[in-house]
Amino acid sequence: MAAAACVAAGALVGCGSDASTDASSVQDDPCPYNWNDLIWDGGRPVYRVNDQVLSRWGVDVSEHQLEVDWSAVAEAGATFAFVRIGNRGATKGSLGVDEYFFQNAKGAHEAGIPVHTYFFSQSVNEEEAREEAAYALAQVHKVEAEGVSVGIVAYDHESVEIDGARANNISAEQFAANARAFCEVIEQNGYAPMIYGNQQDLLRLTPAERKEYPLWLAEYGIDEPTVSFNFAIWQYTNQGEVPGIPTNADLNVWFEIA
Repeated sequence: MAAAACVAAGALVGCGSDASTDASSVQDDPCPYNWNDLIWDGGRPVYRVNDQVLSRWGVDVSEHQLEVDWSAVAEAGATFAFVRIGNRGATKGSLGVDEYFFQNAKGAHEAGIPVHTYFFSQSVNEEEAREEAAYALAQVHKVEAEGVSVGIVAYDHESVEIDGARANNISAEQFAANARAFCEVIEQNGYAPMIYGNQQDLLRLTPAERKEYPLWLAEYGIDEPTVSFNFAIWQYTNQGEVPGIPTNADLNVWFEIA
């Protein structure tokens, strides 16, 4: 990844104001977190309210992280893992399975880390997004047949720095339609969908669309997220160091307030 569980909001501090940008004047669910309650402990963000920890820490990986020692990752404190299922090629548009998907899913499961997944989309229309969802589910079913339980199947559509990339210039409306088409297939098949992106990506969705599915926000190099809308997971770095992962890794905090 280069660059996401609605929760009830109480008194809000530091989250910004509501967004209201679409024609129907639907507003976002506002950011429900009081960032005064976010602390950094050993380089990791922890959300603590009245001495109660309301967040979990975890990783996401793909074949770019090479061979992961999942027992060491578990010992380092990871309580969830997102593993990449695969991707659509940026130029030719062919579908492929991540080289380490099955190994990572089984390894995390065997280490006692709950497994979630994501698919790197380069869809240019809803038909391709639905095709990607079906392809992702086929791989999930294969790994579940080997005893792995999978929770979320997230949609990750990003621009890429590759000449001839076919999906870099799709409109905001098409981006949103593709995300919705993917998530609908995932949901119809009994899995939990989620949409991943940075602030620019997620602002391509309307407020109504941001309320429809849980969001996984990527925002790096800051002490606290800056978006005004609700999200479930914050990917706070893509340069993390974790025992058991031989390369830099994406690190995440999953908020659990109610």
